[in-house]
Amino acid sequence: MFDAFGGRLASHFTVIAYDQRDSGATRNPPSPYGLYELANDAAALIAALGYQRARVFGTSLGGAIAQVLATRHPGRIDHLVLSSTFRAGVPLLSINPGGLPDFVALRTRLPESAREFAEYLFPRDYITAHPQVLGIFTANKRDAQQKQRRAAILARPVEVDLGAITAPTLVVAGSEDRLIPPAHTLSLAHEIADAQTATITGVGHVGTVQDPVAVAHKVLAFLQAQTSRAD
Repeated sequence: MFDAFGGRLASHFTVIAYDQRDSGATRNPPSPYGLYELANDAAALIAALGYQRARVFGTSLGGAIAQVLATRHPGRIDHLVLSSTFRAGVPLLSINPGGLPDFVALRTRLPESAREFAEYLFPRDYITAHPQVLGIFTANKRDAQQKQRRAAILARPVEVDLGAITAPTLVVAGSEDRLIPPAHTLSLAHEIADAQTATITGVGHVGTVQDPVAVAHKVLAFLQAQTSRAD
């Protein structure tokens, strides 16, 4: 998900991408967890890798985790970028009452529903031109217990005061996001002091895959401008 995007940042920063619980190569105990635990994981990882603070980029669920990380562990955040994400603690059904039930239903029918499911994450013309992206949704190797724990993440209550975020923050939305309405993502900036916003035209929910160059351009412009001000 972040290979091409991270590659665009690698000449400017040390880029680290990791697998969350029940994802990729990570192995974890079979206990339930939510955004608090996932944010604590991220903070512990930053410290374990020998860093005091990091520039944190979170997209979709990762953006909700990043919000909790920034409020519970502010000392670990240097700069914050929230991309195509939703406000932590707000029921997703209230954000997209028309599309979310269909999205969830399609997810239960993967891989047969891959094309329809993908249309919530990428524009239709992009899928037609890049049919290989459907492989993302047919190669899931989580077992039933892992899927159950992941599905329950947002059911665990969480309270987040975005007004407490002190790190310089950029909020990014794709104009064609069918899963999380762009207006909702951009509204997060209203609660975060001095937060900046950017909209990427023609991009859906998974901008780091669809147009990593455009997303990296917005992120680099933000980070480099903030660095210049600090200097």
